Amino acid sequence: MQRSWLNLGVSFFLAAAPALILLRYYYRQDRERPEPKGLVIRIFLFGIVATFVAVPFELLMSLFQGLFADFPLLTALFKAFVVAALVEEYLKLTIVRLFAYRDRHFDEIMDGVVYTVVASLGFACMENILYVMGGTIGTALTRAVTAIPLHATASGLMGYYIGRAKFADSPRRERALINKGLRIAIFVHGTYDFLLFSVPVLGSWPLVGLLPLLIGSFFILRSRIRMALEEDRRREQFEQII
Repeated sequence: MQRSWLNLGVSFFLAAAPALILLRYYYRQDRERPEPKGLVIRIFLFGIVATFVAVPFELLMSLFQGLFADFPLLTALFKAFVVAALVEEYLKLTIVRLFAYRDRHFDEIMDGVVYTVVASLGFACMENILYVMGGTIGTALTRAVTAIPLHATASGLMGYYIGRAKFADSPRRERALINKGLRIAIFVHGTYDFLLFSVPVLGSWPLVGLLPLLIGSFFILRSRIRMALEEDRRREQFEQII
């Protein structure tokens, strides 16, 4: 009994720790003008709640998988991009739009990255706990270096465009930027899931694409973060001049 509780505790720690470590990393990217911790914690908690909200929506969308019953690769494609990526990324977007976007502290492009990553890591943290509680320590370690970073980078890329949308010069441009960010997040997230879901059909070779996807999306997000910080500095300098 003592050993089982120990294993449970280790699994829980391994499930939650990667999300908290990444949360600290991305939060510190905006160290010049950090976001209020109270709001960050609330967005993280809303991300956790979104994990449970996603379940009925994903079950509903799964009903349409029967349309592709004779085409297993199309089933994997639908499950990856619609059932998982569309539902989950749209929920993260909704959290940011409802609880951070109109807040007075959302005053930089970089804030879009921070709040969206925070929402995604709340979601990923709870999702990982649910997976690991029914799995093994190996599951925890695997997801720590794959699924959790994937959630952060896919949503972080969306967050960059949400941040730009906040300062768009027209409602039309604002909507276009938000939609672009959502499409990018769905593409990255859906590609990751498709590589996994297609294994029963195509064999293990799709797994080769996981590492390039994770590394590539991470460095693209790093580039977007540098761009956001630079744009924010220029805007601040301009506002000081006028």
